[in-house]
Amino acid sequence: MKITDVRTVLLTGPCTNDPFLSECRKHRSAAFIEIHTDIGLVGVGESYNGYRCAELYPPAVAYFAPILLGRNVDNVPQLWQWMYQCEQFWCRSGFGIGVINGIEAALWDLKGQAENRPVYELLGGLQHDALPAYATGGPSNYPQERLAAKIDHYLALGFRGFKLGTGFLTDRGFEQPLGARDAAALEADKLRFVRERYGSSVTVCLDGHMGNRPEGEGEWDVETAVAVCEAIEPFDLFFFEEPLHYDNPDGYSELCRRTSVPIAGGECLTGLPEWRVFIEKDCFDIGQPDASYTGGLKLCVDVAELLEARGRKIATHSWGAGGSFMQNLHVGFACRNTAILEIAPDYGPLHSAIIGNSFQMREGQVLPPTKPGLGITLTDEVKSRFAFIPGSGEFNDVPGKVLSEWEQKVDAEILRREEEPMT
Repeated sequence: MKITDVRTVLLTGPCTNDPFLSECRKHRSAAFIEIHTDIGLVGVGESYNGYRCAELYPPAVAYFAPILLGRNVDNVPQLWQWMYQCEQFWCRSGFGIGVINGIEAALWDLKGQAENRPVYELLGGLQHDALPAYATGGPSNYPQERLAAKIDHYLALGFRGFKLGTGFLTDRGFEQPLGARDAAALEADKLRFVRERYGSSVTVCLDGHMGNRPEGEGEWDVETAVAVCEAIEPFDLFFFEEPLHYDNPDGYSELCRRTSVPIAGGECLTGLPEWRVFIEKDCFDIGQPDASYTGGLKLCVDVAELLEARGRKIATHSWGAGGSFMQNLHVGFACRNTAILEIAPDYGPLHSAIIGNSFQMREGQVLPPTKPGLGITLTDEVKSRFAFIPGSGEFNDVPGKVLSEWEQKVDAEILRREEEPMT
């Protein structure tokens, strides 16, 4: 079996079917890599940055194609190493290694198909018969009655845990207090409401989104994060994700020493050198590598092992489309120290078309995928139905580039397509 072609597929589709998450994000872009072979098998992988800057992917993937053409997939780590070695100036971290991640995922998918084995078996074997899941819900929709309706929705879908965002989202937009007193009071009031309404049997996580305020207006400092942690300690959080920006590893380390609330993070970290800084400083109680962004599925397993050596757990980050979703499931099942899986609840038709029936959850527990490879499918019908719309990627609002303005353009393009006569 020889590799004959390497292609990039960009897509735009509904972000979710979740009516509560849809209040802040309606559309998503995605970047997939296809690896074709001379025996007809096609491997598919996704790179998470396609959710943000999909337009950059086709030339970047084409850059690496000559390294792969004519090769087989017997040794995926060797192919990864050649790609990494080829451009260490822009692939040691960030966008470049994220591109390699998507290509490597497609290689693992191809190898799994060829050997008739799920990818987690290629990454070290199945480590769990099942794993707990939480519904990742984005912002906290307010007022509190709206937040309760959101949680009710996730519990009705079969989840026994969920993650809420700090701050709150109303029809006036998103708000995140920066002051320590106000931030602590808001989060304590929110979690008190949740525990009084739902009791202690549900798993509750909190996402600080790096302590950011919209439009680049600032972020939490360590003292604010400590104050919030002190206020929420009574409410038994499974973890508190990203209370600080990643520019501050020393702050994360200090925060972990000063609170009993488990601190999680790492979704923005790429490559082993960057991860080692945060691991060796004990910045996280629970690391969150992403098997579509961190740099590779095997690299995610390596990160998990480094965390395990320091007595830490992982909870894979997962907010790409269907390929990213399944990549993170396979990594989660391949790592001994996986504590929980992030699951996009009520995901939309783009996810569904790619995942099919490969994802199975019962009573809040995710079961290991059983199909060969990653268990994903990218058909011509999907490519046509979810054709890419330039500008449909996610970004943070800043002066001069406001997400809502771009979403209006995407809405207009989708409406235009819907109104076009069938040919």
